[in-house]
Amino acid sequence: MTTTTPAPPVAKSGADRPKTAAGRVRRRLNTRVASLVSIVIAVLWTLPTFGLFVSSFRPEQEIKTTGWWTFFTDPQITFENYQDVLFGRSSSAGQLASYFVNSVVITLPSVLFPLAFAALAAYALAWINFRGRDWVYIGIFALQIVPLQMALVPLLSFFSQGVSVGGVQIMPAWDLDDEQRFIQVWFAHTCFALPLAVFLLHNFIAQLPGDLMEAARVDGATHPKIFRSIVLPLITPALAAFGIFQFLWVWNDLLVALIFAGGGNEAAPLTVRLAELAGTRGNEWQRLTAGAFVSIVVPLIVFLSLQRYFVRGLLAGSVKG
Repeated sequence: MTTTTPAPPVAKSGADRPKTAAGRVRRRLNTRVASLVSIVIAVLWTLPTFGLFVSSFRPEQEIKTTGWWTFFTDPQITFENYQDVLFGRSSSAGQLASYFVNSVVITLPSVLFPLAFAALAAYALAWINFRGRDWVYIGIFALQIVPLQMALVPLLSFFSQGVSVGGVQIMPAWDLDDEQRFIQVWFAHTCFALPLAVFLLHNFIAQLPGDLMEAARVDGATHPKIFRSIVLPLITPALAAFGIFQFLWVWNDLLVALIFAGGGNEAAPLTVRLAELAGTRGNEWQRLTAGAFVSIVVPLIVFLSLQRYFVRGLLAGSVKG
């Protein structure tokens, strides 16, 4: 009679066990419970925006007497809210069309200028050796600590009075009016965005393979050629990620625009007019909901269309290799 001995338990292979803390966290986040929690959070996060969207199409009387969820039992739709908000001619109407154009005119250059200047500066600080390079980088990094509010008064004085040293006028006042105030807003947003942009792009560009740069120099490529043909295509995700951050910041900004663009419809953005509507027409909810959704639709489109670059840009540079 033969007896069989039980086989010893087979140990899990190294491929089955997460080797790092990040791997263990990733494995736990891929469970059904984590997915269910993510779905619940996404629904709760999106619900207010969906309610705002539904309310923007409801008649005034319905908005003031019932909640937005009653739309599904008694659907009533009107486009009068958007008509009043965008193209209404009365002083009480939103008249957001011109302010919407102003926001676009302010936002696009305020995103492109920091990206262009920061990419050039980051490449120079990462791959061009010059005296004092490290101190320049430290100074740029330190500028991130300065609160934006502390720079508003000196910058406004720079625009209105110029620069004088010892009674000698070095730079005259800008004296910009009406549509020319766009230049002040572009300048302010560019200055405020450059420290963070240079810091982020420098960290990404500095991790590019040195052999790639050296091979390009051996082939006779100059720094402008290397930057244009090699660096720019590789840092596209990082540029897109910071571009989204900057776009959302500038589009939703009220403080900088109110100070440097004023409150007139010649240069004031959408946020300035929405603040006026909330303060003076706070009881007209139908216009506030339509105006609020007009202000968020463009950031939503930008974020959703560039989402894949945004995720790649956040992960870029986090690990080497």
